[in-house]
Amino acid sequence: MSEQAVDGAPSEPKSARKRHGLRNWLIVVVVALMAAVIVRSYVFESFFVPSGSMIPTIEIGDHMIVDKLSYHLHRVGFGNIIVFHKPANDPTTANIHYLVKRVIGLPGQTIWSHNGKVYINGKPIAEPFLPKGVQTHGIHTATGAPIHIPKNEYYVLGDNRGNSADSRVFGAIPGSLIVGRVILIYWPLSHWHYF
Repeated sequence: MSEQAVDGAPSEPKSARKRHGLRNWLIVVVVALMAAVIVRSYVFESFFVPSGSMIPTIEIGDHMIVDKLSYHLHRVGFGNIIVFHKPANDPTTANIHYLVKRVIGLPGQTIWSHNGKVYINGKPIAEPFLPKGVQTHGIHTATGAPIHIPKNEYYVLGDNRGNSADSRVFGAIPGSLIVGRVILIYWPLSHWHYF
């Protein structure tokens, strides 16, 4: 008695079934690869952190996931941790193409540091994400005045304020350099954190 297909029609020869099976697996693999490329290009991307500019929030060697889509749906916000393309005028990171910092100043605001505190539009800001006692210095123009952040630009600082090359070095960054928002540290597992 010959094997029957589910719908009652005679089944295909074994060699034809094998070819169809291989073709189906090939289609699944191609679709999965295409989906992975689309997700990596437009939705999420993984990054590795080689420096200590965001310690203690993000440690050297941490692996994180960046949401590349969110800023197409809403604005960049104060306190967001972002990954961005290294500005052309950043002299400190020769072999690094991306940086990770925290957004402190938004377009149109003025920013200044005085006595270790950051001031936005003349008022001191709370930075609960920093360890107690951290001080911030060096946010001012050459004459010591507050800095006005231009339209479509963001002032970014590392949480490791004493050891971070950030907007105090290369100035506010254009929004066009932003890759996306850090949403998760996934490796090592001991550092796992969702932002």
